[in-house]
Amino acid sequence: MADRVLFVCHANLCRSPMAEYLARRLLADRPVTVASAGTDALDGLSMHPYAMEIAAEGGADPSAFRSRGLRPEYLADATLVLTATRRQRSVCTALAPAALHRTFTLRQFGRLAAAAEPPVEPADDSLGAAIAAAAHARGRLQPAAPDADDLRDPIGGTAADFRRCAEEIERSLRPLAALIGATG
Repeated sequence: MADRVLFVCHANLCRSPMAEYLARRLLADRPVTVASAGTDALDGLSMHPYAMEIAAEGGADPSAFRSRGLRPEYLADATLVLTATRRQRSVCTALAPAALHRTFTLRQFGRLAAAAEPPVEPADDSLGAAIAAAAHARGRLQPAAPDADDLRDPIGGTAADFRRCAEEIERSLRPLAALIGATG
């Protein structure tokens, strides 16, 4: 069974779908599957049009994407849960307390992954090894300001706001992709 990364935001229309599609592209050569959900999502809605444009730029066809509400089993099945905000991280850990040690905000995990030292020996479970290395890095970093962990919601904004959000998502995902590559 492949490792799974679950991205979580509020409505599963903007941030988490963009993260899902960006991660799919960045992790295409790794045995990792990605999905997304929303803490307050209505099932079955299309991705926001600006988010859809960004997802399509990577060569994917996001027209079949449909939002889905967060369920405890999604959290239980995920190897790593990355949320848009601290509030959503709290919702995830309340729904599935066992997911606490593998649930981070996307920006938080990006900082940790960037500071992590990969194991000397390649691991059979590269995502698990990446999570362990990032968690170990937590003790070496100064705490960030609380709002440094939250990814601003572009809903109601312009195409440029969505573009800035996608760039922040990609900046946070690149260290994860590099760490997975270094561990496996």
